[in-house]
Amino acid sequence: MSAAAQPGHNQFGNLPVWDLDDLFPGKDSPQFKAALEDAKARAAKLEADYKGKLVALTQSGKLIEAIRDSEQLDDIAGRIGSYAFLQYAQNTTDPDRTKFMGDINEAMTALSTRTLFFTLELNRIEDADLEAAFAADPELARYRVWFADLRKAKPHQLDDKLEELFQDKSVTAYSAWNRLYDETLSSLKFDVAGEDLDIEATLHLLSEKDEAKREAAFHALAKTFKDNVRLFTHITNVLAKDKEISDRWRGYEDIADSRHMANAIEREVVDALQSAVQAAYPRLSHRYYKLKARWFGKDKLNAWDRNAPLPTSDERVWDWDSAVSTVMDAYGRFSPELAEVARPFFNSGWIDAPAGKGKRSGAFAHPTVPSAHPYLMLNYLGRTRDIMTLAHELGHGVHQRLAADQGPILSNTPLTLAETASVFGEMLTFRALLDKTTDPKQRFALLSSKVEDMLNTVVRQIAFYTFERKVHTARRNGELRAEEINAMWLEVQAESLGDAIIPNEGYEVFWTYIPHFIHSPFYVYAYAFGDCLVNSLYAQYEKANEGFAERYFELLKAGGSKHHSELLAPFGLDAKDPQFWSLGLSMIEGLIDELEATSP
Repeated sequence: MSAAAQPGHNQFGNLPVWDLDDLFPGKDSPQFKAALEDAKARAAKLEADYKGKLVALTQSGKLIEAIRDSEQLDDIAGRIGSYAFLQYAQNTTDPDRTKFMGDINEAMTALSTRTLFFTLELNRIEDADLEAAFAADPELARYRVWFADLRKAKPHQLDDKLEELFQDKSVTAYSAWNRLYDETLSSLKFDVAGEDLDIEATLHLLSEKDEAKREAAFHALAKTFKDNVRLFTHITNVLAKDKEISDRWRGYEDIADSRHMANAIEREVVDALQSAVQAAYPRLSHRYYKLKARWFGKDKLNAWDRNAPLPTSDERVWDWDSAVSTVMDAYGRFSPELAEVARPFFNSGWIDAPAGKGKRSGAFAHPTVPSAHPYLMLNYLGRTRDIMTLAHELGHGVHQRLAADQGPILSNTPLTLAETASVFGEMLTFRALLDKTTDPKQRFALLSSKVEDMLNTVVRQIAFYTFERKVHTARRNGELRAEEINAMWLEVQAESLGDAIIPNEGYEVFWTYIPHFIHSPFYVYAYAFGDCLVNSLYAQYEKANEGFAERYFELLKAGGSKHHSELLAPFGLDAKDPQFWSLGLSMIEGLIDELEATSP
């Protein structure tokens, strides 16, 4: 199912790579240059036509025209920015790609500064006038949730000139430090048994069956991270301070409030999630890692054993076509329509799968813009976990495609619900693999692997969130030394993992390679939210699947047009109810129960 004409052939078969021509045929192409000029012209026109006039347009019933013009500009600018970022992600060490992205980021920042007035003025519209406009125009009323989210930001808005300054300075503030972090991490080399590896290949060795390889990789990671910890500490200090300055000027009470607002979720919901997961640590991670130590014949596990496959696990290498068919069959078994929405990703140049020099580590799904299509990035290395990563990112891609009809504004799903389709896709694929596994030992190992993935998604991410809270809180009292950040990391890891995991020498610097701390402070709880939500959804699906797929599609198609409470109501779920989190966590606990009952 992969595109045979595309390069990327290796031991995994013919891996697909991106075809970015659907955005632009090249950075020097006439089409790209024309789009950039068009974006500049539209920004100037938007400013000339609407600045200082949005309140009056609301009263005259013409506000929807301004919103449509704004969306057209967003689509063109988003296409330009997506192209620059995606070509950079393929090789972050290429100076030409780096310069191109830097130049485009500056150009996009200049555009957004000119149009910054738009949302600021929308928040100056009187509530009564806005309600009257909604009542008079159903098309405008479609944006009600978006306006409500804008209204929540109103108390934190600054004077227009200050907002412009914040926007302009972003190029030399957090954006510049993000770029430095990415380029540093991508260029690092790790000496594993005399071989220089990049970070993706080295991290991959931590899930090798051979303990000597895992330990060698761990020590190589620790050494290189320690060699660069001064820089990573400085970047962390600068970004935490940058956020503190912004939060202070905007009057946010809590260090994570701006993230909660961006996620369209209430602080008390996140607090309830954090509390529920932390209370479950003994029943989940502590208990599981004690069991795993026993399975390995040890009293305790070394840090490099945490994600080690069980001795009985199926360590075969999956070629690309097998991975694709496994995921697509799982999607199709749930819903043929879901598989149809996913199919174009595999034959249209929408996936970049090979791991390569300078390529950004990890995996992501980039939505680009509704008028185009998403692009998925992987670093495919043929393990079962890589199949799960494909299922995860494909879920994002399907969600983004289904929500695209909402348009540039309403297709943006809050990060909490944005993890729904991705984690659900993983669950479908896991269940399909489990159903095909008849050997009791391999079934046991597959269950164990799924539990570990869930612990990494729920327990580990809430621990990350707790760590971030400690770092950002402490940074408000002054610059942090590496030793202080290391101590916070070890404290939180010990709390979340339990005493069955040894914090070996060098583990204290492993916070340095988590990109979410740099790019999206406090993003990480979205993974835990998504996993618990999907566990609850899947429990509903298992109880009664009649009509479930249809309701599920409606949730995905809604994008950001509805609040999470409205989207979850058809499934009988309420994120404010403590039982919601208990239901999600109980599925993990149930799998651990099954493992303990059948353990060798």
